[in-house]
Amino acid sequence: MRKALIAMSGGVDSSVAAFLMKEEGFHCSGANMRLYDSDKCGSAKDREDAASVCNRLGMDFTVFDFQQEFKECVIARFIQCYESGITPNPCIDCNRHLKFSRFYDEAMKTGCDVVVTGHYVRAAYDKTRGRYVLRKAYDETKDQSYVLYSLTQEQLAHVRFPLGEMSKAKAREIALANGFVNANKHDSQDICFVPDKDYAAFIREQTQKDYAPGDFVDETGKVVGQHKGIIHYTIGQRKGLGVSADMPYYVAKIDVEKNQVVLTKDNNKSSKSLLADNFNFIAVEDINEPVRIKAKIRYRAKEEWASAYRVDASTIRVDFDEPQRAITCGQAVVLYDNDVVVGGGTITAVL
Repeated sequence: MRKALIAMSGGVDSSVAAFLMKEEGFHCSGANMRLYDSDKCGSAKDREDAASVCNRLGMDFTVFDFQQEFKECVIARFIQCYESGITPNPCIDCNRHLKFSRFYDEAMKTGCDVVVTGHYVRAAYDKTRGRYVLRKAYDETKDQSYVLYSLTQEQLAHVRFPLGEMSKAKAREIALANGFVNANKHDSQDICFVPDKDYAAFIREQTQKDYAPGDFVDETGKVVGQHKGIIHYTIGQRKGLGVSADMPYYVAKIDVEKNQVVLTKDNNKSSKSLLADNFNFIAVEDINEPVRIKAKIRYRAKEEWASAYRVDASTIRVDFDEPQRAITCGQAVVLYDNDVVVGGGTITAVL
C-alpha cells in the first residue's frame, strides 16, 4: 500500500485532503508543523483540531517542530525586506523552505510515496512537455498556484493536491458529512505570525531596534511631512500616512539611503517592465528567447499579457503590453500559459 504524509494545518482543507487520500486507498499519516509561538502559526488549537481529524480517520499524528527553520527562513527575510524598503511574501517563503523542503524531506526519510496538502491547485505529468506541470485550481477564486511557483520537478513527482478539482463549498460539505471538528472553521487570513497586521510593531519586537523617522517627500523632492520609520510603509499604501493634502497621497518609492518615503497623488502611477531573479521554471526548462506569456504580479491580481526573456544568467525581464500599477520589489512575478504555471521569481527592479 502506498504511503502518504498529509500536512495537517488544523483547517478544513487539509482535513478533507486527508479524507480523499484515505478514500483513494493510501496509508495516511498526518503531521502538523509547529512554526511559531502557541497562539499564532501552528497554534495549540490548530494542532488539537488536526489531531482530532486524524483520530477520526484512524491516522497516526505527529508534530514537527520547525520553529528555528521558520525563524531563519521566513521571519528573518521578512524583517530584512522591510528594512530594505521592499515588500516580502512570507507565504511563498514558507512553502518553499518549510512545507516543500523540511516537511517534504521528513516525508521522504520515513518512506512516504507522496506529500499531500490542502492547496487549491493541480499537478500532473504532461507527456507533451515531458515534464510535471502545475496548473491553476478548478475553482479560480481559491487558486493558490501563485504561491507555489517554486516547486521543483522532483517535488511535483511526489506531491498530491486533492482539492485542485473541487470548490471550497464542496470541501466544506465533505467535512460536515464526516463530522470534522473544523468543518465550519474560518480560513486563515493575512500573515499568520502578525495576526493584528501591525508589521512594524512585530519587527521592532523581534529586532529590539528603533527605526528613525524621516521625511515624506513628493516627486519633486519637496518635504510634505514626517514618516515614522520606513518599516511602516509599502509601495501603493494610502492609509495611515498622516499627511494632509487636497488629494490622497500614495507611497511611490522608499529610499532607504536617504531615509525618505516618496509620495505621489497619482493613484494610477504605473510601469510596464520589471526584472526578477531567483527564478524557478516548471513547465519549461528555461526561456532562451522572448516568449509571449501572461504574468501576475500580486496574489489577488489577474494575469496580464507580456513578453518575457532572459537578460543574463540570473535575471528575467518581463515587459507588459499595458502599464501595471504598483509593481513592488520583493513580491513575486509568476508566468502563466493559460492555466499552466510556466515559472516565477522575485521582483528586484521596476523599470
